[in-house]
Amino acid sequence: MSTSLSTRPPEDDRKPGELGFGELLRWIWRQVTSMRTALILLLLLALAAIPGSVIPQSGVDALKTSNWQADHPELTPIYEKLSLFSVYDSPWFSAIYLLLMLSLVGCIVPRTWHYWRGIRAKPPAAPRNLTRLPDHAAYHSTEDPDVLLERARAALGKRRYRLTVSDGPDKWVSAERGYLREVGNLLFHLSVLVVLVGFAIGSLLGYKGGVILVVGNGFSNTLTQYDDFDPGSLFGADDMEPFFLTVDDFDIDWLTEGAAAGQARGFVAHTTYQESLDSPEEEYDLKVNHPLTIGNTDVFLIGHGYAPVITVKDGNGDVVYSGPTIFLPLDQTFQSIGVVKANTAEPTQIGLEGEFYPTAAFSDHTGTYFSAFGDLGNPMISMLVYTGDLNMDAGVPQSVYSLDKSDAPMLRKKNGAPYRVDLQPGEEVTLPNGLGTVSFDGVERWTKLQISQTPGKWIALAGVVLALIGLLGSLFIRPRRVWVRARRDEHGTLVEVAALDRSGGGDTAAVVDELVAALQREDKA
Repeated sequence: MSTSLSTRPPEDDRKPGELGFGELLRWIWRQVTSMRTALILLLLLALAAIPGSVIPQSGVDALKTSNWQADHPELTPIYEKLSLFSVYDSPWFSAIYLLLMLSLVGCIVPRTWHYWRGIRAKPPAAPRNLTRLPDHAAYHSTEDPDVLLERARAALGKRRYRLTVSDGPDKWVSAERGYLREVGNLLFHLSVLVVLVGFAIGSLLGYKGGVILVVGNGFSNTLTQYDDFDPGSLFGADDMEPFFLTVDDFDIDWLTEGAAAGQARGFVAHTTYQESLDSPEEEYDLKVNHPLTIGNTDVFLIGHGYAPVITVKDGNGDVVYSGPTIFLPLDQTFQSIGVVKANTAEPTQIGLEGEFYPTAAFSDHTGTYFSAFGDLGNPMISMLVYTGDLNMDAGVPQSVYSLDKSDAPMLRKKNGAPYRVDLQPGEEVTLPNGLGTVSFDGVERWTKLQISQTPGKWIALAGVVLALIGLLGSLFIRPRRVWVRARRDEHGTLVEVAALDRSGGGDTAAVVDELVAALQREDKA
């Protein structure tokens, strides 16, 4: 009988491999939430973080970033377009992070239900042919099958096996141990999400800032007091702890012998602080990796250096600059660079730029000074002089650690050589052309503090701990199944025992022998 054309299934006009809109979305979702994609995104996130550790970040060290930009004027515009000076706030880094979160959620949630079902599942029924398993044993007994199975159930129960007993004509006992390995897998997968959530909360609601304090000076935790400040997207200034801190003294222990001679073995900043205006003063010795915690805020000691006390008088004899000047160290000998800006000097503005040597020494080979040691053995400053307009009133922000020399030419001697001010503590030099004087009055120390608030750090830490516990469970808990079947035949009661190690490599033969011995011992008794 012929089939009517109206009863034929409609022909699919799509080309081979062509997907509908819904099918395309499902395919994209499967690709995004696959474990392979999650691993690739995790690798991309690690690679994307490399520029953040190599290139100075404006939110971490604004001074270092500005110095790098000044030294690389050609690369700076390109790096700015790529957001390489603020990697962790860049759109492309955020996109990788969000895709990773989406991939992990889509990858982990289905597996979570799978592991949850595995935790609650009962041991499976005994296979039909236990003798086909790698480790098995069989023997005959004169006892009733029900008695033997009850004895097997009791023996396995003492060993903390989870049990299932058949109630049909085929009599067996199924036992399983090590099912908590599924709990370990579940914990590990969930903890990955917990860690990412913790980091996300910290980056959104927290902040990180830095401040340099000359020893003896204080700091109040307000935005205007920070040298650099990097807040989270949802951070509010009202969340800052209203504390006050003063660096009273600073001690450093130098290594003077061995291969590491000249390096600092340890240093400590002696501080006093108040958690609020009404709180009593408390003391704390701030050390590296031993932060001061005030409420939800942590204060870290991350650096130190020298601040030469420099005084500049102009041509009228008026003091136009005086005080400790932050010099930034270049190496472990604490040879440091710094600037002085005397923009109110008359008859013209004066700028000084140069280096500070804690233990000055002269190299006959290079014809220059260098620092032989980081401690104050023979302190000296050596600075070039610039006169003219320092552009401090141009309305463009300037770093206090750099000098705008575009409209301030270098002061030179009659022979054309640069005019250099070389001073040791207590010395003073008179500048030519009636410009004034410069004196080096002494040396003070400064400390750099990092102040941060990371709300999600305990969540992230809890996630790491859970991941470690889950990983240990996954690695060291061996899931193992044991079956015992007893049935009548022409020779009495045939008892079959078999065991299977689901993780591989386990010695299940010993388990079978031990269980058989326990059953036969009771049988003989």
